[in-house]
Amino acid sequence: MRRTRKALGAPGEQPSGKEHGLRWSGPRQRILAGLFAVLLQAGDLLAQSSPPVPPVAQGTMGQGIVALRRPVTPLAVIAPRSGQDVDSTGGAAAFVAGGGRVIGSPAGSVGASALQRTDPAKGPSPWWAPVASLAIPGSGQFALRQQRSVAYLVAEVFLLVQYVAAQRDGDRERTAYRDLARNVARKPFGGTQPGTWDYYERLEQFLESGAYDRIPGGGLDPELDPSTFNGARWRLARETFWLNPDVAPAVSSAEYQRALDFYRRTAVGEAFRWSWFDATLEQDVYIQTIRSANRSYQRAVNVLGAVAMNHLASLIDGYVSVRIRRYGGVQVAGFTLDGVQVAFQPALGAPAGSVQTGLRFTR
Repeated sequence: MRRTRKALGAPGEQPSGKEHGLRWSGPRQRILAGLFAVLLQAGDLLAQSSPPVPPVAQGTMGQGIVALRRPVTPLAVIAPRSGQDVDSTGGAAAFVAGGGRVIGSPAGSVGASALQRTDPAKGPSPWWAPVASLAIPGSGQFALRQQRSVAYLVAEVFLLVQYVAAQRDGDRERTAYRDLARNVARKPFGGTQPGTWDYYERLEQFLESGAYDRIPGGGLDPELDPSTFNGARWRLARETFWLNPDVAPAVSSAEYQRALDFYRRTAVGEAFRWSWFDATLEQDVYIQTIRSANRSYQRAVNVLGAVAMNHLASLIDGYVSVRIRRYGGVQVAGFTLDGVQVAFQPALGAPAGSVQTGLRFTR
């Protein structure tokens, strides 16, 4: 951003010397152009509630003489229309604040147009519009006769279709990895009962579950191979409750019994035993399928959050619209935003120009 100074003279005189303005180029143009679009949208809502007020004071701003109808705190935003550098000199001078009128245009500006204020006709303002927007996005805007109701409704339909598709993909992939586990890893042991979510994650992490009871009959003899899931559980139990995990205390001791209880709670029983031995390729397919199912379910959750945001946005939009139409502009920090004014400033010798917008704040 480069700043230059401008010598200000009396109204109607030609400027002498250098100019005072802001020169914008690059990404700033796109940012300010987007802000301008938002301001125009706000103007459609806020300008509806701006009643005429008798003149109370006169003043000047820049080189144009502006008749103020009420005390204001003006804010001017300059947004170029093209990618070329545009000297926005006179942008603030061309701004009409507080519903004022331009008596003199800024000297040195080329083709400065009179500022126009967006004043749509006041439409209906049913109190139930925000509630309808919360239930069905866009319905409140439709009741307010706002065209953006279509955008809310289209977004809702699109998001719901995406949610249903993601949920369907997740269900299909979950069925696929469960069938693969039953037909390959669990088949030698005859297990068919569906397991929990944690159980299927264990099949992803361990090649084999190991035996639950190494020696059938008598007391419980846990799996000793730590490379299996049950063996890893028994190893963790010994490390947690025994003084020395490699030296077993008496079976009747409290340390041994606490470790055995931990093993009973966390180890996999014979009905859920599995083995991917000689089936590592199938295990790789299983891992990819279960991860794909996780991604699909996560996508469904994300889309559901976007649906909730669409409902919330429609609710807030409807509330603000009804409030403005019924009670006037929205107040922020003691100021009331009640209007937006727009003008176009063409550039000298180029098709480019600057779009000049102003927000009207009243105290």
